[in-house]
Amino acid sequence: MLPIKTALCSFGMSGRLFHAPFLHLDPDFELWSVWERNKELAAAIYPSILTRRSLDDLLNDEAVDLVIVNTPNYTHFDFARQALSAGKHVVVEKPFTVTAAEAEELRDLAERKGKLLSVYQNRRYDSDYRTVRQVLSEGLLGDIVEAGIHYDRFNPALSPKTHKETPGPGTGVVYDLGSHLIDQALQLFGTPDALFADLRITRPASQVEDYMEIILYYPALRVRVKSGYFVREALPSYAIHGMKGSFIKARTDVQERDLQAGRIPGGEDWGTEPQQERGLLHTEIEGKIIRETIPSLRGNYGDYYRELGEAIRHPHQKPVPVPAEDGIRTMRIIEAAYQSNREKRVIVFR
Repeated sequence: MLPIKTALCSFGMSGRLFHAPFLHLDPDFELWSVWERNKELAAAIYPSILTRRSLDDLLNDEAVDLVIVNTPNYTHFDFARQALSAGKHVVVEKPFTVTAAEAEELRDLAERKGKLLSVYQNRRYDSDYRTVRQVLSEGLLGDIVEAGIHYDRFNPALSPKTHKETPGPGTGVVYDLGSHLIDQALQLFGTPDALFADLRITRPASQVEDYMEIILYYPALRVRVKSGYFVREALPSYAIHGMKGSFIKARTDVQERDLQAGRIPGGEDWGTEPQQERGLLHTEIEGKIIRETIPSLRGNYGDYYRELGEAIRHPHQKPVPVPAEDGIRTMRIIEAAYQSNREKRVIVFR
């Protein structure tokens, strides 16, 4: 069976770390081409890759089966629309689009063209999130009454990527880190009944929101998703509390760190957290109170592409990893968060 010829729309950090290594190693895919306007960074690592100087050149190549849209947020809708119109399968980096209407339009276009459309939410494949999801699926905490999901850092400096710090569509912490947290909350707990959001600028030189706290209201549950840039001593990234007990887990997936260090993905220990980073489970099981750390599941971003390859090879039989509908739900939460912050009120979903 011929490999799925794949094109990258950029070769910055996203393309270099999160996409190219896994595509290169997966036998279902062939890293075929990349859009670089002036440089040839990808070719220096992958000599067989074709360098394209424009999006049109990349999309006009009939050999390309799949296009990865990993460009700045405000370009996602237009580039993905062009790729789908050219008859390509498409993966779009989070946060998918800028608005829910754009996301819905892409979904409808993909359906009309009979092409796969997926959102790249790599944090679903982190060891910490996978472990939290397993604890919840096993019912170890009983009915959940409260949950907090954090993505905090201490970094007063502005990003060197100017598109992230320039006010405009798709900028700010809600679109950046918030899209990960919201996606995970929706996966763990479903769509909320309502939300309230507090968004602020805290860095002195910043022009875009860099602090967020969003409260998601469920009938018997409250979920808080939060991110800030002035958290030198981080709180647990996951704090889940139920009627039987609690699970506390730090954000300790090692994949990004290892990729930045130049490590090649793979091997039995890929995505394995250090033992000292295990999450703390304090609950009651069969009438016995336990308080102990539990082993973390392995993380592996390669699983996303394995699932994607199966979905492309076997349409209507294998599920699309992170389908467009999931991205649409995230965009609706993001839009409601901005509305809530602007109007200083709870937004109810009807």
